[in-house]
Amino acid sequence: MGNYLNVGNAGFVAVLKTVYVDKTEMIKFINETLGTKRKLTCFSRPRRFGKSYAAQMLCAYYDKSCDSRELFEGLSISSDPFFEKYLNKYDVIYLDITWFISSADHIKNTVRILQEKVVKELREAYPEAKQDETLTETLTAVNEVTGNKFIIIIDEWDALFREAKDDAVLQKEYIDFLRGLFKNSAFTDKIIEAAYITGILPIKKYGNQSAVSDFKEYSMLMPKQLAKYVGFTEPEVKALCKQYDMDFEEMKRWYDGYSFNRLKSVYSPNSVIEAISSEEFDSYWTTTETYESLRDYIELNFDGLKDSIVDMIGGKRCKINVRTFQNDITSIKNRDDVLTLLVHLGYLAYDSSMKEAFIPNEEVRGEFITAVSEGRRSELAKAVKLSDKLLDATLTRNEEAVAEIIEAAHMAETSPQHYNDEQALRHVVIMAYLTSIDHYLRFEEIASGRGYSDILFLPRLGSGKPALLVELKWDKSADKAITQIMDKQYPEIMKKFGYEGKLLLIGVNYSTKTGKHTCKIEESNG
Repeated sequence: MGNYLNVGNAGFVAVLKTVYVDKTEMIKFINETLGTKRKLTCFSRPRRFGKSYAAQMLCAYYDKSCDSRELFEGLSISSDPFFEKYLNKYDVIYLDITWFISSADHIKNTVRILQEKVVKELREAYPEAKQDETLTETLTAVNEVTGNKFIIIIDEWDALFREAKDDAVLQKEYIDFLRGLFKNSAFTDKIIEAAYITGILPIKKYGNQSAVSDFKEYSMLMPKQLAKYVGFTEPEVKALCKQYDMDFEEMKRWYDGYSFNRLKSVYSPNSVIEAISSEEFDSYWTTTETYESLRDYIELNFDGLKDSIVDMIGGKRCKINVRTFQNDITSIKNRDDVLTLLVHLGYLAYDSSMKEAFIPNEEVRGEFITAVSEGRRSELAKAVKLSDKLLDATLTRNEEAVAEIIEAAHMAETSPQHYNDEQALRHVVIMAYLTSIDHYLRFEEIASGRGYSDILFLPRLGSGKPALLVELKWDKSADKAITQIMDKQYPEIMKKFGYEGKLLLIGVNYSTKTGKHTCKIEESNG
């Protein structure tokens, strides 16, 4: 066993000793591509989504230098008819690009160091093969002597584009290296049985074309049939919660929310594992360079970006065009490029059928709020701080403060300029209460008593806060809003939710004549 050629199964052994969810069925998918024109697979996912686990699993399965039969016994792949056919039958080359970056004397020498180290191991393993300088030539020489075909696995394939984002010369050298391995079909068909590369970003584009176009790509935008391997599925998380006695609804609130055409509920796997291991629900997104990027990206001065971020923190979705993004972190030219990058980084989820991006869950929304609060965009930080003050003022029934804060939110122009009447006020109020979803579920225009209540904030289990029922008026009065709540029996809606706690009735009015907001807050007597 070597460091790059046939690294063995130790990595997968370690994976199996953690909280483990069986994803070995993905091996069947790769088996079906072996030796075909579909044998080049790029599966990109965010950090903490199991990229390296999958790469180590594939190494353990294909690597001929080890016997992994016992590791896979009882796992889903072991029941596949072709399990034995491909088990531990190949020379596997495993390249962790972050390792080569850290081991090079300078990042500019990464590609050269990579080839030197891997070629050295190939020469030691196959001394009878012709001595060559490049990895491509050496693989050809080994094949000519032995007839062996290789499986190549590249982890963090895009690391150079992230670590040397401004070094176009190094990036071109790296792309040329990859093209040398995978672009020439005559070489690839003869030497390579399959390739699996994984990273955060899909393969770099130049214009509309992929830099290494023969790869079949699966990403957070469109994972296609690999959707169930992006993260943990809901049945998998339910089983884990039952096994480890964890509250499934809380697990869902914190870590669910990624959605694809084939699968509507995908969980952040590392966060689920950390919650189980620590027996506590919390944010397990570490302060990595991608966190720093989040703060920097949401502060870029692109039209509409500020409003989109505030809208999404408040629970809204935003239409985006993902086609202009060039799959790197330097060619960002507009709001849509920023939001598309955040989808790849896992900070946003993407609904491909509706072409909409949104914040997936409580954990990630907390990261946005932290990034906004600590950032340099004062208007974003102000929106979050005003929202926190608004909830406090509401709960203490400070009517004057509530009216002033909603007025400030209106002046901050967080709502679309062309809204009018009560719809404009509705948007302003929803955005003003944007951080309330730390503690509440929000419902709009729901059938209540003899009409439709405007906004209901229902406290989450264990929050200890009262429910909030908000009625909005335009050029009338806050008192009239409260009267309508009672006359139309809107509080009856609480029975549908089985809620029996404290309920605050909140009336808000906006006067177009004075430009002033007024508020009335009363406690419901049932």
